[in-house]
Amino acid sequence: MTTDYTTLIDEQTWAFIERTNSFYPPDAVERSVEQQREVYDTMCRAFFTGYPELVSSAYRFIETGERKIPIRVYEKYGSDPQAVCLYFHGGGFVVGGLESHDDVCAELCEATGFRVVSVDYRLAPEHLHPVAFRDCHAAFEHVASTTDLPIVLCGDSAGGNLAAAVSHHVRRHERAPIGQVLIYPGLGGATDQGSYVTHAHAPMLTTRDTIYYADLRGGGFNWSTDARFSPLNDTDFTGLPPTVVISAECDPLSDDGRHYRDKILAAGGKAIWNNEPGLVHAFLRARHSVDRARASFRRIATALHLLGQGRWPGQL
Repeated sequence: MTTDYTTLIDEQTWAFIERTNSFYPPDAVERSVEQQREVYDTMCRAFFTGYPELVSSAYRFIETGERKIPIRVYEKYGSDPQAVCLYFHGGGFVVGGLESHDDVCAELCEATGFRVVSVDYRLAPEHLHPVAFRDCHAAFEHVASTTDLPIVLCGDSAGGNLAAAVSHHVRRHERAPIGQVLIYPGLGGATDQGSYVTHAHAPMLTTRDTIYYADLRGGGFNWSTDARFSPLNDTDFTGLPPTVVISAECDPLSDDGRHYRDKILAAGGKAIWNNEPGLVHAFLRARHSVDRARASFRRIATALHLLGQGRWPGQL
């Protein structure tokens, strides 16, 4: 099946895609992991937009029995934070870190006034599943034990997967998150149907890419029935926090968001799904150059802000 992206994607978004591909070409999965990380880091530095004036950050560590987990904590000057946003970055579980999403987290801090904690979880293939999940879960436990503020989970792409996985795991915790915002998450949907077929060759991310990263993360083992790996395949969707999923229309992962919303609703929970028209995977980096991405980022920040106050966004 062939999708005509010339009609779905506008000129601003094509310019973003072309700029991205000038750093990180479509054949990325043919490169070594070291090369992928180098290219990704270079690209992220080129897209870096700096911090809003009132936001500062501090580099810290979470002490666990296993390791020290690096984190970055963002605060807005003069703001009395109403919540903590625990943020997990994207990058296919293979690339990315505190630097790649530094300005994104700073802008979410500015927009919400919340304290934002970004987590530098360990990456595959050096650290296979469930290591990244364990690091993110440890970060949640640290935040839950060191503040009385409500906790909202947020993440993009791989980070959206990790946020959902933590939500499922800690849903009956006395400090369970009061909301989660998942940005174009990959949640473990079947890759032979739906958007994985319709958008198999989408710009920015292909279905082949998603399979490659899942195999790399899992070490070749089939983890599909493990909710820590594929939250969409959990057998229980009760007790999850109010959830906002923001997907991109031109993305093989888009149906993961739709199906995840549907399962939460079927279990009696609250969830909404926005499938952003004409946008592509990784559009967070386009939030200053593409009108559609800018508007979506405002919706993401609004959802975070409302959920952190215990309010339901309704429609965004």
